Amino acid sequence: MGLIKGVSLTLPPELRVLPFQISIKEEICRRPTRFSIRAYFGETFPVSSFSRWRNLEIHCENVNHGHNIQHPVVSRDDGSDQMPHLSFNRLQLSDEECNGLLSRKFGHFVAREAVLDEELWAAAWLRAEAYWESSPYMRHIDSHKRKYAEQEFYALKRRCLGQDRNSLKCFCFVAVKKEDKNIRRTVLNSVVGTLDLSIRQYQQGETYPGEIKKLSAVLANQEPFDAHKYAYIANVCVSKFARRQGIASNMIYLAREVASLLGMKQLFVHVNADNTIAQHLYNKTGFQIVDSAPSPTSKYQGLLMSMEL
Repeated sequence: MGLIKGVSLTLPPELRVLPFQISIKEEICRRPTRFSIRAYFGETFPVSSFSRWRNLEIHCENVNHGHNIQHPVVSRDDGSDQMPHLSFNRLQLSDEECNGLLSRKFGHFVAREAVLDEELWAAAWLRAEAYWESSPYMRHIDSHKRKYAEQEFYALKRRCLGQDRNSLKCFCFVAVKKEDKNIRRTVLNSVVGTLDLSIRQYQQGETYPGEIKKLSAVLANQEPFDAHKYAYIANVCVSKFARRQGIASNMIYLAREVASLLGMKQLFVHVNADNTIAQHLYNKTGFQIVDSAPSPTSKYQGLLMSMEL
């Protein structure tokens, strides 16, 4: 669902595709202390005595088209519902540490895949901010944002770890400020945008993403279960202070390139029927409204837009 409110210049794609390699980088960060992050969440969070981050690069191959891309694995925990040990003072990853990730550089920013749990949390918080943006004076708004961010964080981790039944593969892209040798930024201060790209499969009776038709058992059996795959983007949002700098459009271009490399022929997105700014963004980046798709029954339902790859 389009959540941003800014449209920017488009630049030519810049995507790095590396040959097969498996590498593991692991760094033990310095011992942090308890500190306040009220500017972000309105409360003080404890940080574990030691924290680690792990960047795994693995080889992914599209069996139908033979495309090879690097895909980092989000750090795995014990699968519990307890909040993992997040180091909110963790410094932004350097360019060297991000070498090999799918990325796109533009202006003062870089769009790339999220690697750290802290980056996923920053993405989840941006989505919470965007969701509640129209209700800034609601009572207990910080509590609502925090609850939304926690739920989205866990859901995002499950999707990226391949534990979501609705997706065959999921990428979380973040836009971060470019590395500056003279400035030491934390992860939370560097992430300014986010977008999800998922590779999905049409279900039996599904004509368009999200539309299920009731078919007879005979008709359903005549339709191959894995007949078609498609790419789908969602949760596009940019921090308010960083809008109108091409961040959303360049994240979309990166998602388009990755989907194409994976052999997808169509890229879809749903957008609020009353969000004309987001619709304009998607039009500028190559999307068109699917006229044959069912019309939404209310303004809160999404219009379906697609792009040929």
